Amino acid sequence: MNRETNHKLVTIIGPTGSGKSEIAIRLANDFSGEIISADSRQIYKKMDIGTGKEPGFLEISNQRGIYTKKAYISQGIPHYMIDIVHPNTIYSVSKFQKKAKNIKKDIWSRNKNPIIAGGTMFWAQALVEDTTFAEVPPNFALRKKLEQKEANELFEMIKSKDKARAEDISKKNEINNKVRLIRALEIIESKGFVPKIKKSLFNPQTNLVIAISIEKETLYRKQELRLDQWLRNGIFEEILFLHDKMHVPWTRLEGFGLEYKWCTKYVRNQISFGCMRQNTLRDLRKYTKRQYTWIKRWDKQISKIEYVKNYTEAKKLANKFYLI
Repeated sequence: MNRETNHKLVTIIGPTGSGKSEIAIRLANDFSGEIISADSRQIYKKMDIGTGKEPGFLEISNQRGIYTKKAYISQGIPHYMIDIVHPNTIYSVSKFQKKAKNIKKDIWSRNKNPIIAGGTMFWAQALVEDTTFAEVPPNFALRKKLEQKEANELFEMIKSKDKARAEDISKKNEINNKVRLIRALEIIESKGFVPKIKKSLFNPQTNLVIAISIEKETLYRKQELRLDQWLRNGIFEEILFLHDKMHVPWTRLEGFGLEYKWCTKYVRNQISFGCMRQNTLRDLRKYTKRQYTWIKRWDKQISKIEYVKNYTEAKKLANKFYLI
């Protein structure tokens, strides 16, 4: 392999159900790649159907480096940051970034190409831009208290304590993102304010970010078909296993959102099948819109995101990128 490719990074992003995994795996096959999953739910063990994990198995190999010794193998391609922790474990973007950075360097050291793939845009961006985060440990007592409040109440609390952070949240259209709001208040509780996030300059010579562009109605239909397949394939049994055998609380399962939220309510006989399906599809569409908004905002920041409709277009971009 040409050593000039050793420190190049391809990132595949896109809304849920758009086909990120398929494109990433095909690129990995064609360009000696290994995949780093940037998905905040696929990190959890036994959460397979509801997170859309590609079929695979865990493998330990001494032929890989110390940080890549353990991998999730799918279609012959090593994947990392999949099936690494118990579902009751709280896992932050900073934890993901630290571990994934070592994995990325390990892949390069073996003359392979790391490919980031995932729908958690914040995680992917943090790895690409080497974001520096505030080192504040979780305050679970505070989180439990804040989770009882509505998003608008949390935002008003931030405004009263850290106006600069409130303005940043407003600019990023995150005033309804309770997870981000609670984390901000957690940092404010510890430090008195939220330090400004530091990022490395985006270098298009060493970074290629590919976003999958798909017509919304087509995507919504794909999401609906996928949901119905998951309902047939055992997502209810998966949820019961997580609760009964792995002792994951109902509240924790609902907190994973989307399919897990409404399917958990259904298995607890709190809502009807029709209500579960309708609410899941509704939330998937809302989540998809937020993902599109995130991609557009990131594109404005770096002005270098490449949009593709299919693998042929992605391969053409990757081929040109690795040859530069």
